[in-house]
Amino acid sequence: MTMSTLVITLPDVPAAAAQELDYVLTFDGAHVANAAQVPLALLPAAGEVVALVPLRRLSWQQIQLPRGSLGRSVFGDGGAMRLRAVLEGALEDRLLDDTADLHFAIEPGAQDGAPLWVAVCDRAWLKAAVGLLEQAGRPVSRILPEFAPETGRELPDTLWVLGDPQDARLVALTHNNVASWPLSATALAQINWPAEQLVVAEPAVAALAEQLCQRPVAIEQGALRRLRATQSAWDLAQFDLANSSGARSWKRASDSALRLLRAPRWRPMRLALLVAALVNLVGLNSWAWQERSAWRAQRQAIDAVLTSTFPEVRVVVDAPLQMARELAALQRAAGQASGRDLEAMLGAFAALAPALALPDAIDFSGAGLRLKGLQMTPAELSALVLALRAQGYLATPEAGGDLLIRPGAER
Repeated sequence: MTMSTLVITLPDVPAAAAQELDYVLTFDGAHVANAAQVPLALLPAAGEVVALVPLRRLSWQQIQLPRGSLGRSVFGDGGAMRLRAVLEGALEDRLLDDTADLHFAIEPGAQDGAPLWVAVCDRAWLKAAVGLLEQAGRPVSRILPEFAPETGRELPDTLWVLGDPQDARLVALTHNNVASWPLSATALAQINWPAEQLVVAEPAVAALAEQLCQRPVAIEQGALRRLRATQSAWDLAQFDLANSSGARSWKRASDSALRLLRAPRWRPMRLALLVAALVNLVGLNSWAWQERSAWRAQRQAIDAVLTSTFPEVRVVVDAPLQMARELAALQRAAGQASGRDLEAMLGAFAALAPALALPDAIDFSGAGLRLKGLQMTPAELSALVLALRAQGYLATPEAGGDLLIRPGAER
């Protein structure tokens, strides 16, 4: 589905919220769906908003810049500031206004070292008009000229007659120029428009145009002409307006995405996504409940082995540890050595330690066997710790050459 486009002609005078604006709304880019003049607050919503700069607000200058002025990154890495400075220097003598107060835009596809067209307009006016649209919830994605020299398009030269009988204008649009005059017999005589070339008039001035031109003219609604202007490759959102235009485009894209997601036709997809999320949530909760149940069953089975084997154990805190202690107690009661006895620990140490690793003192308690003053290298000590671990003992080196040996799991 093609995104709708709203084409708004910016007012000649400084923009105001109560001012009425001409707009054209299209859904396919080729046909006018609606066109009217309404206050800012009544402008229709659309997926894309295009601002059209009227003919009277633009002047056109053709210049040739020094080679190297147009690089690959004209509007990036500081290139925009350098290019603007070059434009100001090239246009300073041609313009009546201070160049710092003007907005410039170069033609699309401009080539380095070749002549190019530059659109010039009042910077403060353009920023105020675009800003007013943004405040009204109509952020502009492109800024286009109402008329522009279309150097890259093969269009027939056309003489336009626009406006109303009290303020009609002539616009001569050729492939390499745009010129405008008030409509009069004198202006037509100066232009000397060839008889074989096209003359197009808006309905309000069609009769006056035929009278002064003394020839039939084609009639075309202004709304269709403004819609056709959106096919131009020009975009006046350059230099300091380029960043704000990008931000407006991003906001427009995000707003369009939200509108699409909230649209009625997306309701089945929204419901499907909600159902999928709920199914996944229920599935995860069910899996977690099954895992917890299996863990509890396994723990209860281990506890049952402990209490059935040693009925005197009434409270189960750590079944494996309690079972090892009970087994050791039975072994001591039967006169059998267990891994927790002093003899077993010393025997394991004597069998695994280097021959010259003799302790200065031995301390045996419930915490384990502490051998003090061992003279061992770090490598020997590490090997001994690993060997004792394989026998089921936990060996912990301590300061001063001490080694604490504790029983791990009962062997």
